[in-house]
Amino acid sequence: MKICIYGAGAMGTSLGYALEAAGVFCTFVTRNASHVEDLKREGRTACLPADMVGPYDIIFLATKQRENGEIAVFLRDFLAEDGALVTVQNGLPEAALAEVLGADRIYGCALGWGAELADGKLKETSREDRKQLAIGAYGKGARLGELASLLGRAFLVTAGDLAEIRFSKLTVNAAFSTLSAITGCTFGEIARRYKKQALSMMRETVNVAKAYGCKRLVQNGHNILKFAQSPFAGVILPFAMRRHAQIRSGMLRDIAAGRRCDVDFVAGAVVEAGRKKGVPCPKLQRAVALVHSIENGLAEIAPESILLLEEDRPPL
Repeated sequence: MKICIYGAGAMGTSLGYALEAAGVFCTFVTRNASHVEDLKREGRTACLPADMVGPYDIIFLATKQRENGEIAVFLRDFLAEDGALVTVQNGLPEAALAEVLGADRIYGCALGWGAELADGKLKETSREDRKQLAIGAYGKGARLGELASLLGRAFLVTAGDLAEIRFSKLTVNAAFSTLSAITGCTFGEIARRYKKQALSMMRETVNVAKAYGCKRLVQNGHNILKFAQSPFAGVILPFAMRRHAQIRSGMLRDIAAGRRCDVDFVAGAVVEAGRKKGVPCPKLQRAVALVHSIENGLAEIAPESILLLEEDRPPL
């Protein structure tokens, strides 16, 4: 079986390392030429997109979402006719990919850990005894069992309803990744210092998920849907986030590096999904606007910037 990880940045590389440790070998594809050389020095198969040789039975897509339309067109020639494209991106990326590749070839996968790549070195930022992920089918899902079995060699795998898988991850990411980009704080610091704002944003995502028929939103064995409604959620939150306490979001790293971040495809995806169902998300909407203000130099990455999310502040 021929497998490719397209977008071997931090999370894609981490995914590939774990698969190869379990005997599932991959081709790592990245635009970062120096990372390609680093991977080759480690004895791994790696190349630039221009040097890809298909077809691949499985392509794991781990790029940023901003160029998904172009990427799907590019990958169409490298995916086997009965192949599976498994997007491990955050947010709700499947619909756009399915427009190009067809719904039945698309699978969504939510990764349950964090990683950073700096100076060619991979650093995992979550404390996990064994990495967890969840996978679901966007279309008919003829290969879902096969994919779950393959991934199960390296990870603790849950296969289930894709909407519930996606909104489970979004409930955390739309709040914590966005607040990390605004404040510069780790997830652990946000859970302790800004739990009110985090819980407000989490509850907005839960409301949208319910509008899409989600009955359970499970993360690390806990039902976030019930957690978000608990009167003790503020007390529990720092303990619930302890495994991910040291994570700073990829959005924050992108902004710090002068790049546009993916907030529109994470918190913004929830806002848009809510709009389609008539579910308002005012806190998330303000947070998205604030992140864009930071990108444009109109606000700063700082803990004090969280005050700009308050409703009595003028619109951003």
